[in-house]
Amino acid sequence: MEYAACSHKGGDLSSVRRRAALFLDNLTGEGHRASIARQSSVTKWTTIGDEQCIVGELKASKGDRNEAAEARLCALTAFEVARRLLDASDPRWREVTAKIEAGIECLEMTLAKIERVKIAACDYTEILAYYVPAGHHCPPTPAVICISMEDESEATLLARLLPAAIDRGMSLLVVSHRDVSNAARGLSQALLSACLDYLAARPDVDAARIGVYGEGTSAALATDFAGSDHRLVAAVCDGGLWNLARVQASVVWMTSLGDAPEQRGSTAHRTQLMRRLRCPVLVVTGGRGVVSVSEAMKLQTECIEERIDLDLAMPRMIKSSGGCIENFVTSDDCIFDWLKQKLAYGAAPSSQPKDRPHINAHVLSR
Repeated sequence: MEYAACSHKGGDLSSVRRRAALFLDNLTGEGHRASIARQSSVTKWTTIGDEQCIVGELKASKGDRNEAAEARLCALTAFEVARRLLDASDPRWREVTAKIEAGIECLEMTLAKIERVKIAACDYTEILAYYVPAGHHCPPTPAVICISMEDESEATLLARLLPAAIDRGMSLLVVSHRDVSNAARGLSQALLSACLDYLAARPDVDAARIGVYGEGTSAALATDFAGSDHRLVAAVCDGGLWNLARVQASVVWMTSLGDAPEQRGSTAHRTQLMRRLRCPVLVVTGGRGVVSVSEAMKLQTECIEERIDLDLAMPRMIKSSGGCIENFVTSDDCIFDWLKQKLAYGAAPSSQPKDRPHINAHVLSR
């Protein structure tokens, strides 16, 4: 996924992403003026995206495939900024989302690198996924299975992650939550294992360096998957905290305890869940994650004592009248930097010293 820099209006991808990150960091909070400014920003970033699409078409017509691809990646980042500023009930949200999905279709035609693949599971179920090879890097390369949030398509997730994954030397297999989630936990894990089988069989993928990345409730799916399939060497997941919270909430409801204190077994249960994960783990707290900061910090403290490899990521959030807006640019960059580190040669858990903890905190807020 390497693309040449271009000097068209709006700048190259790195500059567009820097501008987007700076803009999101400096968003104002609540209030009438803030609301008006946010609406103006929606127009601004949608216009930037439209202009980049026009540049992409122009470059493609001249045979400049790399520059056309970069312009369309710039457009995807701009549209994602606009989408974040809109409420899902706003008609413009659907319009911007449609532009994002159309952008992926354009990239499929331009790059010929984005593949729409079918993955067969053991029960003859087929999953449709996007596969994006690492690019011009010498194979085999590491790969990441990316699972969308429950309310977004795989195309929307790919559109956001693709600009962040450039030049990190890893392939992506992007699937939707809808396709891999199932009431039977074992079936979900089987479907995700079929995705891993697909990657492991590809000659351009290093089967010993495959990770998983789940968002929202898909972070819980990623935890279960990493706990059941020990071929994974890195997991961006919830560390088991979502399922633990659901169990505790059920106990409180059934016993009518109301604001009951934390169950005595919670600490032991948290640690037990983490012991099942034999690979390094990154837990994303707050933001689009389903894990609270306090629970994640408790988990990290316990993992330090148990010498379990756990990192935390806390995205910068801006509170507004429409809810919280996350700086997805810096968050995604941090997550993929972490994945690149953990999927590098020699970074497998077995190669880490066992006489000291390997714990770091990735804080994405000022």
